[in-house]
Amino acid sequence: MESIVSIKPDLALTVSAIAALLLVYARHSPNLRESFSIGAGIIKFLIVLSMAPAVLAGGVIEFTLVTLLPGISISFRADALGLLFATTASFLWILATIYSIGYMRGLNEHAQTRFYACFAIALSSTIGVAFASNLFTLFLFYEILSLSTYPLVMHKQTAEAWKGGKMYLIYLVGASKSFFLAAMILTYMLTGTLDFSRGGMFGGIDASTMLTAIYVLYIAGLAKAAIMPFHSWLPAAMVAPTPVSALLHAVAVVKVGVFSILRIILDVFGVDLMQQLYLGIGTAIVASVTLVWASTYALAQDNLKIRLAYSTVSQLSYVILGAALLTPAAMAGGIIHVANHAFSKITLFFCAGAIYVAAHKTLVSELSGLAKKMPYTMAAFTIGSLSMIGVPLFAGFVTKWNIALGAIEAQQLIFVGVLLLSTVLNASYFLPIVYKAYFETAPATKDDEHIQEASPAIVVPIAITAAGTIAFGIYPDYFMQLIALTLG
Repeated sequence: MESIVSIKPDLALTVSAIAALLLVYARHSPNLRESFSIGAGIIKFLIVLSMAPAVLAGGVIEFTLVTLLPGISISFRADALGLLFATTASFLWILATIYSIGYMRGLNEHAQTRFYACFAIALSSTIGVAFASNLFTLFLFYEILSLSTYPLVMHKQTAEAWKGGKMYLIYLVGASKSFFLAAMILTYMLTGTLDFSRGGMFGGIDASTMLTAIYVLYIAGLAKAAIMPFHSWLPAAMVAPTPVSALLHAVAVVKVGVFSILRIILDVFGVDLMQQLYLGIGTAIVASVTLVWASTYALAQDNLKIRLAYSTVSQLSYVILGAALLTPAAMAGGIIHVANHAFSKITLFFCAGAIYVAAHKTLVSELSGLAKKMPYTMAAFTIGSLSMIGVPLFAGFVTKWNIALGAIEAQQLIFVGVLLLSTVLNASYFLPIVYKAYFETAPATKDDEHIQEASPAIVVPIAITAAGTIAFGIYPDYFMQLIALTLG
């Protein structure tokens, strides 16, 4: 594997950090402020994309910013796994920014400069995690992400928002400081380094009880992945504006959680050690319980965003389940779900926001007949729902198909049953929304007479993410090439 020294990984995260400063500078000029935000998103995406040819050719792009101690540095590495995550996040940031402009202006939201600046810092730290070459760099940007998204969660500054923000911070920062940091220190004591290593960092170390404890600490410390019982922060964070919910659930926060778990499995422990210590099967069981429980709980939610939140808790566990099965097909299914879920779920949250802006409706029970007034929005919602269910030709099908094949390879048919059960549950909480919007008649009210599609700034990003959900269901080759390099 060829190593290429380049500043590009550092530039990719620096762009949005600089943008945050420019946004504050342009706080009195909304048009200039938002132009900076969109421009930074496009530049970031182009920088990330420029690294694709070298990585697809089998190379790894590296850059060390500073070495603090032997084996501890702030350094970056653009490999296939990191590029998959960074490509997804940087592209969706552009669409999320455009969407946010329509949403924030449509509702005349306060503190828009703070919103966009924190948004930019959050994406900067997300790219920092994607391209981290060691545990220290990952932990650093993981923490920055928690702190930068806190003002977004409590943006409305109501009592409910402050409560949700407090829970958000306690869970995420508390877990990482209590567990992840401890695991990282123990790892350094055992290995003398924090650098990721293909195949694992603990080669030649015979301390099964200690290594098992370290693994449990890592998983517990990554509360952003919303594994039970570290999931309650996620529904509580739904007090945030919808663009923030989309950011939390599709682009940044939860994806950083599951991406970090992928790094722990692949580059800290490695498949061989995971199998030797039986950590894969234990992780798969926890992921399966989370997957089914969260889907069941989603059935009872009438608030649309809360239903989507519990759906996210469930869907994140597909990434973890696939990785934990430790077979090539299952791991491919888990890894590609980082991108598949991102496009599908951001579509659903964008739709929820469009419904709120245009119709001021937040409950599933209020959506009867809405497809006649908002046909584009509900068509996109239907596409996102079918992907989450796993219908062929939509992105989610690629995920479930590969995980099922991997479970059969591993001779763990119980997890095929989990996938089938979860698919039934997915259909049970998504299809009634679609049915209600298309086939039920809404009671005639004066307020509903003027409902129409939201502004183009909202509808166009929805259309693009919905199109991506279909495109990656039919043609997932770019992501599958990166996954083949990751697992090869």
